Amino acid sequence: MRITAMLTGPLLTAALLLGTAGGAVADETPTPTADGSESAAGPTEAGTSFRTATAFRPGQRATAEASTGDYLYWVFPADTGQRPTVTATVTLPESAAARKGAATWRVDVYDGLRRRQPCVNGAQTGAVAADADTVALRCTLRTVRAWAEPWANDPLPGSYYVRLTVVNAQEEDLGLPVRTEIEASTADRGGAYAVGGKLAAPLVPGVADASTGTGTGNESGSGTDDGEDGTALASEPEDGWSSGRWTDRWIWTVAGGVLGALAGIAGYTLARPSRRPSAPSYGA
Repeated sequence: MRITAMLTGPLLTAALLLGTAGGAVADETPTPTADGSESAAGPTEAGTSFRTATAFRPGQRATAEASTGDYLYWVFPADTGQRPTVTATVTLPESAAARKGAATWRVDVYDGLRRRQPCVNGAQTGAVAADADTVALRCTLRTVRAWAEPWANDPLPGSYYVRLTVVNAQEEDLGLPVRTEIEASTADRGGAYAVGGKLAAPLVPGVADASTGTGTGNESGSGTDDGEDGTALASEPEDGWSSGRWTDRWIWTVAGGVLGALAGIAGYTLARPSRRPSAPSYGA
C-alpha cells in the first residue's frame, strides 16, 4: 500500500506525457481528400524552370493550362519532421482526343539544392492510353531532417520544387493542350525523427539576401523567385520555420527519465528490509 501511494501520482503524470507524445507521433500518414474539393484554391499557372517556379502552400490545389511537352514547375515549403507527399493529375480535354498514341507523364520533386529526391511511395510515372483522358501521379518523400552530413542526400527544410512533364509521347502529340493539377501535403512525423543539429537557414530562394531585400532572382526582371517580389516569403510555412525548435522528442526523454527514477525508487523500496532487526539478547 505504501509503494502504491508513492508511485500512483508520478505514474499518472508519466502516462499523460506518453499519451500526448504518442498522439503526436501517430499522425504519420497524410489525410487524403476525396475529390480535391477540400483543398484551397491555389495559383492557376506554372513556371517553366526552377527560377520561375510558381509558389503554393501545402493544402492548396495549383492548376495550370499547358501543352504536351512543356516542363511545368511549382515550389512549396516543407519543414523539419514533415513527410511531403505530392499528387499530380493530368487531364487531356476533348480537343486532344485525336492523339496518335499513349503518353507517359512523370512528376519529380527536388529539394532546395535542386537535388532530385527519391519517392519512397507512390507512382511518380503513369501512362495515359490513346483512348484515355486522365492520369494520376503520386510521390511521397522521406521525412525532412533538420540537419545532414555534407555527403548525404537527406531532404532538408526549405523549398521543394515539383516538375511535371511528359517523358514519352508521339511527336505528333506534342503541343496538344492539357490541364494539370498539383497538390502537396506535409504529414508531421513527430520528434522521433528529430536530430541534434540544424541548418543555419532553410534552403529557400533568395534566403541569402532576404534580409536586405536585394534578392537573387531573375535578372531580367520577370522572375518569380526574386527576393524583392516576395517569392521567398511565399515559400515559407504559414507558422514560420521550426527547424531546431522544441519537439515532442523532449516529452519522451522526460517521460523515460521519470519512469527510470520510479523504477529505482520501487526497487529500493522492495529490496530494503521492512524493519530493523531486533537487538540480540544476552543470557545472564
